[in-house]
Amino acid sequence: MSQAESPPVRRLADWDHDRLSRLADDHGTPLYVLDVDRVKANYRRFAAAFPDAHVMYAAKAHTGQAVLSGLLEVGADIECAAAGELQRAIEAGADPDTLQYTAVNPPDSDLDYAVDLAADNPGLTITGGARDTFDRLEARGYDGRVAIRINPGIGTGHHEKVATGKDAKFGIPYDEVPDLATEVAERFDLVGIHAHAGSGVLHDDLDNHCEAIAKVAEMGRAVEDRVGGLDFVDFGGGFGVPYREDEEPLDMQVVGEKVRDAIGDLDAQTKLEPGRYVVADAELILTDVNTVKETPATTVVGVDASLATLIRPAMFDSYHPIRNVSAPDREAHPVSIGGPCCTSADVFCTDRPIARPEREELLAIGNAGAYGYELANQFHSQPRPAEVAIEDGETRVVRRRETMEDVLRVERDR
Repeated sequence: MSQAESPPVRRLADWDHDRLSRLADDHGTPLYVLDVDRVKANYRRFAAAFPDAHVMYAAKAHTGQAVLSGLLEVGADIECAAAGELQRAIEAGADPDTLQYTAVNPPDSDLDYAVDLAADNPGLTITGGARDTFDRLEARGYDGRVAIRINPGIGTGHHEKVATGKDAKFGIPYDEVPDLATEVAERFDLVGIHAHAGSGVLHDDLDNHCEAIAKVAEMGRAVEDRVGGLDFVDFGGGFGVPYREDEEPLDMQVVGEKVRDAIGDLDAQTKLEPGRYVVADAELILTDVNTVKETPATTVVGVDASLATLIRPAMFDSYHPIRNVSAPDREAHPVSIGGPCCTSADVFCTDRPIARPEREELLAIGNAGAYGYELANQFHSQPRPAEVAIEDGETRVVRRRETMEDVLRVERDR
């Protein structure tokens, strides 16, 4: 897909509804539908806005093998936040020497895996966000490539739970970084500093986000003055996509200019780590209507997807667009849509105008690519859904639907 054929946002109405109906018939619901071509196009658009930067995909947004392998095909490197993500990236074909592991309070097993991996792949970079992490690495005999994660004290994004730049959990306090950098450079090969201010940044948040970026760049220059040159300064990701129909997508050329102005002169290479921007609008969920109940308060529409399928509305109060695939042109009525879980949190929308669904009709829940399947779970002993991928006009199952045998296996195979 060329840049001209790749619009800056993909709305639910842009999907082929006939094809979605066939996929639901063939594979059942709930069903994740992933457009790998869209994933690649989103990455290319982002990279084109930052031609001089090293762009790495933040795997935590979606670690599916179809996503990772597709991005590797178009030249992306992978940033991982856990040992399991390192393993999944390698399984998808990533060269371990190109990986970056950003440790957040890493368990011993994660550090053991990363250190063992680096022994044969010295290009691997391990990012530490606590003094303890560097002590634990040294105790394991590691003296290779490291980066320091800093806390800029500025958080941005769509929800307080993702505003990592001001959360004490993430990174070294800003004023402590220069002294720590001097210590770390004596013990390891200090190659960079890293920060991530938040997630889901759109135009209204961009100035605040650039303020955080400028602060990180300033620290990059200060660290270089202390310890000499760095390979990179990593500004993380955070660039959002519009979930609501009336929100405008980022103009990436404008974003690129603003980010470069915020960074200023910097000898080290700029690194950026888009995650949500690459995958959010490249995937949706198909779900069948099983119940329509009129009440004095609202019309309740029950579906077979639930917070076990997509937990973001319950966890972050997130808005996801919803469309009646079976009858998109029917008159819209306010409805509340929820799943089969026994909790009031299992609701996808409340009193939202949607082409009024009827039983056995098909709905689509949009922008499910980022932290969708990643956060799927087995609450109420619900097997996780299947996932199909569309690429180059072909469709394939990339994750089969779990069965109750899968749910019970870890208890039976003790």
